[in-house]
Amino acid sequence: MTRKTLPTALLALAVLCGCGGAAETAASPSPGAAAAAKDKKHQFESVKADCMKQKGFKYIPYVYPEPKGTDEGRRRNAGDYQAMRKYREKYGFGVFAIHVYPKELGNPQVKPDDPGQVNPNFKIQSSLSKAQSQTFRKAVEACEITAANQLFGLNLKPGADYFGEATKASNRAVRTAVNSDPELVELATAMATCLKGKGYAIADTTPMAMERRGWNEFSAQEDKLGRAQRDDVPDVAPPPKEDEISMVYAPTLTPEEARPYLTKEIKAALDDLECGKDFYPAYLPKETAIRERVDEQYGM
Repeated sequence: MTRKTLPTALLALAVLCGCGGAAETAASPSPGAAAAAKDKKHQFESVKADCMKQKGFKYIPYVYPEPKGTDEGRRRNAGDYQAMRKYREKYGFGVFAIHVYPKELGNPQVKPDDPGQVNPNFKIQSSLSKAQSQTFRKAVEACEITAANQLFGLNLKPGADYFGEATKASNRAVRTAVNSDPELVELATAMATCLKGKGYAIADTTPMAMERRGWNEFSAQEDKLGRAQRDDVPDVAPPPKEDEISMVYAPTLTPEEARPYLTKEIKAALDDLECGKDFYPAYLPKETAIRERVDEQYGM
């Protein structure tokens, strides 16, 4: 999973599993690394369940099935132009596509065909009263910190968000490395110049910002729509904090309602790719390697 953002995750989903959306540039670890990571996740869930039991809650250890890697996916993650273009022609940056193809991309608002992909703890939490549900979520968060510190030798403080801390650590590591890389800085600047020539407003030309700009722009649109559908959150999102997850309130959209947004997103994504065809092959392998190292440290 990628943790650059939580594009469409419901709050309960974010707390229970820390999952993100189907981002185009999610890392694809080697088979050996993937097996080790899976074992760590099972250990993590087991310790978390024991911790929850001690707090008086039933919690079922659950690890989401890992998506099967493909050769095309690996080429895309390496910045291959043709593979990236094929993806973007259908999914854009991977934001509104989750509403147009909800089951294919694992939209948490839609029940999947495979019952094994449904976290059983959702049912447990949904059976609780509002007050009990909030207590349950706080207990989950506390137990995640306990499990992470115990298993992975971390020193996370009580009250911290385990998945949020992992995301911040990953984003800090990427930002520090790529934004000081002379080659990437030069390629990102050229990409920004190209996009400005196509009429796009570019506020930040650093390498990490250029890689994320398309996703961030359309994710902000998605969040605006989601906030407009709710009466329990502010209409305007707070300014994002550097390296932290931006909470996105996903709207409820039918595929037909989401299609016009995806159409605009696809055009922007293809323009972005054309301007970044030299940037992405240099950038993406470096980012993937960095995130894999941090993932291993945090047991992801």
